[in-house]
Parts: sequence; structure tokens; C-alpha cells
Amino acid sequence: MPLQMNRDVFITCAVTGSGSTQDRSPHVPRSPEQIANSAIEAAKAGAAVVHCHVRDPETGKPSRKLEYYREVTDRIRDADVDVVLNLTAGMGGDIVFGSTESPFPVNEDATDMIGASERMAHIRECLPEICTLDCGTMNFAEADYVMTNTPGMLRAMGSMMTELGVKPEIEAFDTGHLWLAKQLVEEGTLNSPALVQLCMGIPWGAPNDLNTLMAMVNNVPSDWTWSAFSLGRDQMPYVAAAVLAGGNVRVGLEDNLFLEKGVLATNAQLVEKSVGIIEGLGGRIMGPEAVREKLGLTKRAPAAK
Repeated sequence: MPLQMNRDVFITCAVTGSGSTQDRSPHVPRSPEQIANSAIEAAKAGAAVVHCHVRDPETGKPSRKLEYYREVTDRIRDADVDVVLNLTAGMGGDIVFGSTESPFPVNEDATDMIGASERMAHIRECLPEICTLDCGTMNFAEADYVMTNTPGMLRAMGSMMTELGVKPEIEAFDTGHLWLAKQLVEEGTLNSPALVQLCMGIPWGAPNDLNTLMAMVNNVPSDWTWSAFSLGRDQMPYVAAAVLAGGNVRVGLEDNLFLEKGVLATNAQLVEKSVGIIEGLGGRIMGPEAVREKLGLTKRAPAAK
């Protein structure tokens, strides 16, 4: 297929995820203030979108506390730099089974399964422009952990997002997730054109080789907007790969801790490096207002406390 490079590119910075990276780098933000400040610095470096999870400020472990999300939202909204806010809605779908011989009862300390309304509570209050919708169930790297997103759960959460006017970022970890996403749009649960994040190289989803990337890209409808990323040392090569394949890019400490071998990065540094790659290819960096216009987003104040 002919090369169809994207000339106008927006950068999403995934500021801090839910992985156990908090003790591997001092730059991984933990508290709401640290997360917001890191997001603001990423925006100043060129990120048009910041994607945020929250963590326990003391332990750094992933959290779903509403007050943490609200503080992150308020601090970013009050900042002296504009940025599109994207909050995760992926928490609350984790099952960790018992042993292979006795999978039930599940590991209650590690399992975190809640209903659709509770998974969406912080979205309803904070009203970000975008929130994520992990469009499928899959095995993750750990032996007995399953990320659980049933079609019924996705229909319920997707309907809530549509009703709230918050645009879903469909996170697709394999081609079947795109198949389901297209079905959700066809039946009217999600609006078209949709927004997709192609998540490459996460065990055990789509591997991050270029043939698989193009298989994913070729399954995205032509009028949808997509980004792609990969993990670790492949993060920056995927900046170039996504742009050359016609998409947008995601970088950040959720997916990669290093600026180069042996050098720990900040979110702002990863954004700056991706800006250099994009501009070196002849692309232009989109700002948040251009992204809102492209995606039909409306910036709103959070719900009254």
C-alpha cells in the first residue's frame, strides 16, 4: 500500500498508568499534585492530550478514589496551559484467579471488579473531554490476571459516555477489539467517527511488529481518528511508525521509563523527543484547540462539588 503519512499530528502523553512502575523511577508521579504537574509540563512540551490514571500518594499503587481524580482535574483545568484531558475508565475490571487447579475463589486482595456506574463515577463528576474504553477482555502478562470487559459492560459504559458527551478513546489491544468497536458504533452505542488508540506489544495482545500494526490500521474505518503506541525501547520507533502509517502518537511514563538506554525520562522529555521525531519527518504538531475541532470535543468545567 502507498505511504500515507499524517502531516498534522497530535501527541497524547500517558502520564502515569496502573502498572507497578512507581518504584522503578523517581519521575513516575504518585500524588494528584505530582500527576497534574507532570501533565502540565507535558502539555508545555507539546502534548495536546494528557491521559491520566491516579495512584495512592503514599504507596504509588493504582487507585480509583474519586477525590484524587477530582484534584487532578481541577489542577489541570486551573493551569496556565491548555490541554485536552483524557481520564482512564479502565479500572475496576480486574480478575486475578486462584491457582490453576483451584481458580475459585479468586484472589480477593488482587481482584477489583465493580459495576459500570461505579467505573464511570469519576467521569460523571470530572467531565473530561475524553475517557478510555478498553474494548475487550484479554490475558495480561501475569499468569492468572484477566482484564475483563464484556460486551455487556462495554455497551453499558459506552452508553454512559455518549450520554455524558465524553468522547470514548477506544483502546484496542487486538483486531477483535476493533471488530467489537465497529459493532458498538453500528448499533449506536458509540458515535461515529470514533477515536481509537492502537495498543501494541502488550502481552498477550497484538504484537508490535509492523505487519500486525498495519493489520490493525487496515481495520480502522477511514473516517475514524487513530493513534498508536508501543512499550519500552519501542516507544520512540512507534512515534515514527504511527505517523508514517497515517496516525497520531502516544508517549509517556505509563508505557516507557527511559529517554535512552540507562537514562530515566520525565514525561516532558518524552514529549519533547517525540516532537523532534515528528517534525523531523515533516509533520506539524497539533495544539489542543485544533484537536478539539478535529474530534468534536467540548471543554467543560467539572460538576459542582
